[in-house]
Amino acid sequence: MGGLEETGQVLAAKFDVIFPHLDERQRRLLMGAEARALGHGGIRVVARAAGVREGTVSLGVDELDSGVEPLGRVRRPGGGRKRAADLDPGLLPALLALVEPDERGDPMSPLRWTTKSTRALAAELARQGHRVSADTVGSLLRGEGFSLQGNAKTVEGKRHPDRDAQFRYINEQVKACQGTADPVISVDTKKKELVGEFSNAGRQWRPKGQPAATLVHDFPDDAVGKAVPYGIYDITANAGWVNVGTDHDTAAFAVESVRRWWKSAGQAEYPQARRLLVTADAGGSNGYRTRAWKSGLAALALETGLEVTVCHFPPGTSKWNKVEHRLFSHITMNWRGRPLASHEVVVNTIAATTTRTGLKVRAELDITQYPTGVQVTDAQMKALPLERHGWHGDWNNTLRPCEYDRPASDPDPFDQPSPDLAWLCHPALTGLTAAEWDALITTLMTLHDQQREDTLDKRRGHRPRIKAGEGTGRRPVLTLADRLLAAVLHYRLGLPQVAIAALLRVRPETVNKRLRDIRQILDQAGHAIQPAPDHLANLDDLYNYATIVGITRYEDQTSVLFSVKP
Repeated sequence: MGGLEETGQVLAAKFDVIFPHLDERQRRLLMGAEARALGHGGIRVVARAAGVREGTVSLGVDELDSGVEPLGRVRRPGGGRKRAADLDPGLLPALLALVEPDERGDPMSPLRWTTKSTRALAAELARQGHRVSADTVGSLLRGEGFSLQGNAKTVEGKRHPDRDAQFRYINEQVKACQGTADPVISVDTKKKELVGEFSNAGRQWRPKGQPAATLVHDFPDDAVGKAVPYGIYDITANAGWVNVGTDHDTAAFAVESVRRWWKSAGQAEYPQARRLLVTADAGGSNGYRTRAWKSGLAALALETGLEVTVCHFPPGTSKWNKVEHRLFSHITMNWRGRPLASHEVVVNTIAATTTRTGLKVRAELDITQYPTGVQVTDAQMKALPLERHGWHGDWNNTLRPCEYDRPASDPDPFDQPSPDLAWLCHPALTGLTAAEWDALITTLMTLHDQQREDTLDKRRGHRPRIKAGEGTGRRPVLTLADRLLAAVLHYRLGLPQVAIAALLRVRPETVNKRLRDIRQILDQAGHAIQPAPDHLANLDDLYNYATIVGITRYEDQTSVLFSVKP
């Protein structure tokens, strides 16, 4: 297309010089000769360059092909067919009314909400009584300075009044940290990617006629898994570190990514560091309103001994986050046109990303599960060693590396219910004796371990563990016994998932996922949960039922406790 445009410009300059010296027929013949020399599409290019109808150029081509002798006739001034806009003075105003950006045209016009092609415009003008072709419409629009335009992403939305001041504040914090040789990192989550033989935007050099074969449809069911790249960009060192997750983009995943960066790269790069400055977006897993993000960073500060300061960009300004255009943009360019067939391809492609300015990137695969629905209570937030800055304390805060009251880090035994849920194991609720319950849990533990290993094996692309024998060390939100109790409450007693979520202090989506998992291994164990004659509609029904069957309920000022009558 670029070559034809350049040819048209050259022809236009040639015609401007020679046309005044030629008669009408000579002009047609010259245009016909040029069009015939250009081949396919030449008539249109020549017509646009000369500012005439394509039919005029076609006539010149036909005359050349016919071999007719020169006539020597020159049209008198003013001869020939008049332009459509001259014959119909109302044509141009009617056309402009249809295409002006402020849409001043007829509010009932069908073009108001449809694509304004030259054919559609010509049809609408004909409906209004103006006889005109699509080519003439195009010529009129070009004569008025119109051209085909796409969308331009320039409107930022609502502008926060303190936006520029926050940018200056972040800049001051960055300079202060760099002045003391402390690390400054920019963090964010890149767009999630389906892992499999799916088409990827862009092109790469391959043998002619041999493009990489990919699936026709991008169905998630066809995916090997998903990749959730969380990027850490070291502003001072111009270095990137990407933690490629396979589960959910949660606050725990974001904190773990920063922790892994510090252990793998940051600690060696900044051995004398006393402070870590993190710049992040206003939303997402590392947003300024995300409690779990602050709670996780508090634990990280205590673990590393670093004073962790977080400065968030104002809402609507995520494109100014350096990790976006210093790291993620180069990763996207590096894997363009390449199917992300496995997690290994994702990790290796990210790690191979470099730039002429010296960017180096490291990447690791994180197969840890990060359940959603983890809640941080008001009391836990109040206990955090969090210091809000004098300027926009909601956006800027520091977490001190000091001890604070927090939940025990040791996980509950996975085959036992959480302490506050132990009362639900009563035989009147489960329909099982204590011995039957223990036997079922033992069987399900083995099946659950196999189910989890199969899931992780699929996410790893059927590759062996990176560190065999070492667990992820992450506390599960719900133990296996908690999940079995949830299944009993739902399938045996009919308690809705929303009520179970409130009881377990998780989100309904988490309950739904765990019920699906426990149902699979129950089927493998050959155990069916038999419905009870009584069904419960809400938690009040559950508490009343517990009292009726012999589970006494006691209340104190902070919690609700249950004990089983002897």
